[in-house]
Amino acid sequence: MTTMTNASVREFKMPDVGEGLTEAEILKWYVQPGDTVTDGQVVCEVETAKAAVELPIPYDGVVRELHFPEGTTVDVGTSIIAVDVAGGAAPVEEEAPAPAPAPVAEPEEQPAARQPVLVGYGVATSSTRRRPRKQAAPDTAVQQAAAAVQQELNGHAPAPVTGDARPLAKPPVRKLAKDLGVDLTTVTPTGPDGVITREDVHAAVAPPAPQETAPAAAVPVAAPAAPVSYDTARETRIPVKGVRKATAAAMVGSAFTAPHVTEFVTVDVTRTMKLVEELKQDKEFTGLRVNPLLLIAKALLVAIKRNPDVNASWDEAAQEIVVKHYVNLGIAAATPRGLIVPNIKDAHAKTLPQLAESLGELVSTAREGKTSPAAMQAGTVTITNVGVFGVDTGTPILNPGESAILAVGAIKPQPWVHKGKVKPRQVTTLALSFDHRLVDGELGSKVLADVAAILEQPKRLISWA
Repeated sequence: MTTMTNASVREFKMPDVGEGLTEAEILKWYVQPGDTVTDGQVVCEVETAKAAVELPIPYDGVVRELHFPEGTTVDVGTSIIAVDVAGGAAPVEEEAPAPAPAPVAEPEEQPAARQPVLVGYGVATSSTRRRPRKQAAPDTAVQQAAAAVQQELNGHAPAPVTGDARPLAKPPVRKLAKDLGVDLTTVTPTGPDGVITREDVHAAVAPPAPQETAPAAAVPVAAPAAPVSYDTARETRIPVKGVRKATAAAMVGSAFTAPHVTEFVTVDVTRTMKLVEELKQDKEFTGLRVNPLLLIAKALLVAIKRNPDVNASWDEAAQEIVVKHYVNLGIAAATPRGLIVPNIKDAHAKTLPQLAESLGELVSTAREGKTSPAAMQAGTVTITNVGVFGVDTGTPILNPGESAILAVGAIKPQPWVHKGKVKPRQVTTLALSFDHRLVDGELGSKVLADVAAILEQPKRLISWA
């Protein structure tokens, strides 16, 4: 990457567009060298582990250079575009040259002064590509390096990080370790420069392989080979990154951390479907999205109000159950970039028209790929509507940090006993998965039964709300 030295050139660095994110992929450039830009103009779109975000430039000028092509993943705090500003009065923001490699310990990097950035985007506290790490004293560092070399010569893995040095790990990895109850100081790092990876954390919680006594002259067992492809000419490999990578890691962490329990109920929602048609004609809902999901969401909110302990989270570090006195209702949305779960903040306090408006905005924003990282944070309970794909129901995995998720199956006519006679009725199957550490069978059953009762008799929305 070329560093501009002209006094009128400003370097725009990759901002932290979400809580603790360390990198982002450049999806598309909207400008090219020689283009004139103005303060607030969007210059590129980037994808983080949470969402796709457009980045505006914070000053006027002419684009001198784009430091990275589309498709490149760039660390937060790294300069991505150089702009020649008018007047030449802007201070120079140059990255310090990389220190010469030392044989044993890395030299300390001096943190740069905190820079002003756009509201809502955050900032990296350092202009370097990696956070400064604590260094052991020279003699200690030499001893540690020598010991590590000796261990490798002897066929042993490097020892885990101990002592006062803070283990090196990116924020998502630290969160995963916290969720899994893993002490990072006991984890053996395998990443570059001693960085702990997600695989290292998962390996730390995996049960140890049983030890078998082998004869002294036993032949070493080869490591398992990579999966064999049958016909590579007819296969496509898709890199897992961005939203898909974050979703995969979150689902694995959730599935193997929270003990899931799923309960099912099949319910006659004929009256609910009639109410949906009536609300579409109501002037109060003119211009709003009115569908079965709206009434299902309201039914779940009422059920949570009647059973507030279900709206909670598990604090592994403090060994506490945290009951939330607010509901940030997540709605799982399938997008071209993968599954995301934005949530409606304080959904419990919204009227039915307000909830309809929020649902419409959430869906439209998700389809356009404009969901912000903030919209996907702090959810408390989620709804996933798998019925839109024509399936009856599923066993959903909890969104990390939440206690329950409701899956809604397809609504379709089925034979049903109604008032003593078999008649065609609109029927669906609901599935509620919950964290059995904090939601027992009685509580989970009450919540699911309340949702079903409301959808069967929507007038309960008035008497129970």
